Amino acid sequence: MDRFVRDDIRNIAIIAHVDHGKTTLVDGMLKQSGIFRSNEKVDERVMDSNDLERERGITILSKNTAVMYEGKKINIVDTPGHADFGGEVERVLKMVDGVLLLIDAFEGPMPQTRFVLKKALELKLKPVVVINKIDRPDQRVNEVLDEVLELFIELGADDEQLEFPTVYCSAKEGIAKLDMEEESEDLKPLFETIINHVPAPSGYMDEPLQMLVTTIDSNEYVGRIAIGKIARGRIKKNQQVAICGREGDVRTAKVVTLYTFNGLKREEVLEASLGDIVAVSGIPDINIGETIADPQNPEAIPFVSIDEPTISMTFSVNDSPFAGREGQYVTSRHLRDRLMRELETNVSLRVNETDSTDSFEVSGRGELHLSILIETMRREGYELQVSKPRVIFKEINGVLHEPIEYLTIDVPEEFMGVVMEKLGVRKAEMVNMTSAINGYVRLEFKIPARGLIGYRSEFLTDTKGNGIMNHIFYGYEPAKGDIPERSRGALVAFETGEAVTYGLYNAQERGTLFIGPGTPVYEGMIVGVCSRAEDIDVNVCKKKHVSNMRAAGSDEALRLTLPVEMSLEQCLEFIASDELVEVTPKNIRMRKKILDCSLRKKGQASKLKGK
Repeated sequence: MDRFVRDDIRNIAIIAHVDHGKTTLVDGMLKQSGIFRSNEKVDERVMDSNDLERERGITILSKNTAVMYEGKKINIVDTPGHADFGGEVERVLKMVDGVLLLIDAFEGPMPQTRFVLKKALELKLKPVVVINKIDRPDQRVNEVLDEVLELFIELGADDEQLEFPTVYCSAKEGIAKLDMEEESEDLKPLFETIINHVPAPSGYMDEPLQMLVTTIDSNEYVGRIAIGKIARGRIKKNQQVAICGREGDVRTAKVVTLYTFNGLKREEVLEASLGDIVAVSGIPDINIGETIADPQNPEAIPFVSIDEPTISMTFSVNDSPFAGREGQYVTSRHLRDRLMRELETNVSLRVNETDSTDSFEVSGRGELHLSILIETMRREGYELQVSKPRVIFKEINGVLHEPIEYLTIDVPEEFMGVVMEKLGVRKAEMVNMTSAINGYVRLEFKIPARGLIGYRSEFLTDTKGNGIMNHIFYGYEPAKGDIPERSRGALVAFETGEAVTYGLYNAQERGTLFIGPGTPVYEGMIVGVCSRAEDIDVNVCKKKHVSNMRAAGSDEALRLTLPVEMSLEQCLEFIASDELVEVTPKNIRMRKKILDCSLRKKGQASKLKGK
């Protein structure tokens, strides 16, 4: 039987390092393909629909959209650039036939570019290289193109993949050209390149249905929605189908509604066929990696293996003295149900029960992966406490191995020494050093994932905010030995109450404070970082002794330095192994695991004896 070619469709994914302009480019393509009415108000980065994505300017979840160009439909999948969301990238590449590899005209290929391109080349996808931000005054288009070619060769691209077309683009201005000397007013050259170079989907139209589920969405009215590309045959509304599970099991279900994508909307259709990217509702227990198939001939499509988690944390019910005051969902049942729900769509995540019914071990692809989940839960009204991130060790051939990250640092030359010194202590091994571009040096290291925990904020301080660091999972290597924890101790509240200026003034002589006057505190809560290596208990609730000679009002004369506000990521990086982060919808606090001061000291004394 002859293969059928759907020449009216192109399926592409946009892959790139974080912040190289993927989502802005999709905006331009949507606007220029006439998806929006002329008077319609359109947000910037219209594809980043989730609040966290908008705030941070990053893409977390892959998104589907489609544009029409001269009668042909281009399905576009916008993918995340962060290594922590690599699970998302790997899955969605199974839906497409080609990739737009987007690269910043100044920065060139970055660690994440390498990661996503490697995955795309392994799947034999056709690449189109788009050099973006050509309007930058410091662009270095020719050098960047050479770097891209080197990266393709290094990753083992075949001859066909090395013959990639190149488009020069400014997503911000909405222009594209095939030659830097050309004039251009729109993205037409980019659309033409996609149509001419990305293969149209092909396969067997009249054979039994096969569709791999690569993304799950949900909607309060219709429940779970399975999204994927039809690899073979046709699918119809109200059709009976077989669901092939990942363990080889088969069950039956019915397609209640069928949608295709048009712009940012889903359009209900009665039928779709080979090559279409569709969304299917009505199958309540469908999971990522399962195949929707013909009931008479249920054949599964092999699913891409997802990289294993490298970091784990303990999520537990909040048991601090302030527990239950600020959150809506506070019990272990709430926590368990929410984590189990997350597993349905977050394929790189693992959740394991622990000895305690109030605690769960949650493993993910990195600190950002887990902190995004914690922040999302906090905004949904959950209250919980989390431990310091720990790396996941593996035993390979009887030897203990640990996850290694490939770290790329761009830093002004003057800060090179301090960065190399700090990374040396963290067991980093330098792999490469590239001479300065505009006064910046690029340093590349292999470093244990443990060594990166807590380093980002130190790095920003050391480089006075001028350094850029990116890292990506490299592989497992034999464990590298001890890495020192935080070098400074914590200032710990001595009693429960409300922080006052007098108490804080005395405490700030011992270090840097995280709280200001009027902040409710409890015994064992961390209120600052100590200037020395040991923890110090401070009484921030202590009021000035009032006598005839001294008026209580003279507190105003005491000058407090501004407290340091800590974000969730900074708190996770800061805490030591005997500390926790308490997360509620209104506050993020740090605390000791053992709140009682005397019990804590007894514990430390017995530890020292044991040594």
